Amino acid sequence: MELLELLGYACALIIGITLGLIGGGGSILAVPVLAYLFSVNEKVATAYSLFIVGASALVGGVKKHLKGYVDWRTAIVFGLPAIIGVTLVRRYVVPALPDILFTIGDFEFTRRMGMFGLFAALMIPAAFSMLKKRKERAPDAPKDIAYNYPLIILEGLLVGALTGMIGAGGGFLIIPTLVILAKMEMKVAVGTSLIIIAFKSLLGFFLGDALTIAIDWTFLGLFTGISFVGTFIGSYLSNFIDGAKLKKGFGYFILIMAAFIFIMEFYIK
Repeated sequence: MELLELLGYACALIIGITLGLIGGGGSILAVPVLAYLFSVNEKVATAYSLFIVGASALVGGVKKHLKGYVDWRTAIVFGLPAIIGVTLVRRYVVPALPDILFTIGDFEFTRRMGMFGLFAALMIPAAFSMLKKRKERAPDAPKDIAYNYPLIILEGLLVGALTGMIGAGGGFLIIPTLVILAKMEMKVAVGTSLIIIAFKSLLGFFLGDALTIAIDWTFLGLFTGISFVGTFIGSYLSNFIDGAKLKKGFGYFILIMAAFIFIMEFYIK
């Protein structure tokens, strides 16, 4: 096993530990790890990331459900259009994208640049969502959930389509939507978001990529399994480490990673 592969599997463990410690965000590193340490192309990297993100979110979502922090009605209303969006993009849009999207003079804007560029751009608001301190609703605030169905469905479609393009869960988009449009408490929004991410990512993968590209199940299972081990390690360490401080540091790290991807894709290559 080569050094880069060993480093890649170590990063899989770190992804899981991060998920266990701060409750999310770690799986956003799956795409750059797969692309730069395992030399996986953009289609396969975003596909494998969907599976890794979905599996990790499912574990977290089940934990939240057992604590009563999942609103299943909203998960279905938001999740169904999100599943449709991610499945259509992975099944039909991504396979149809040409290797070179357009040219300007001698400059060729490739599919890889487009997909990884969009991924890096969306890492920036994801990072700021970690840097920003979340505010809980006041204890005397009304707890009835208000449903703005048209906006929730539209947001579900858009988040699903974005998930399909970049292979990330999009929790940084889903959680504010649930808080603003459904007037949810933050804890319930986080738990519901995990369930939505799990089902749209996994179904998008199985209904899209699993039917259009060859999947290396041995590699994908090993990577995901190592990440799961990291999740349990992170959950244990969370009893001794302040997750809030770690989340802020991880937010800065994601900003650095976004800059790294831009440099790798648009300057070095």
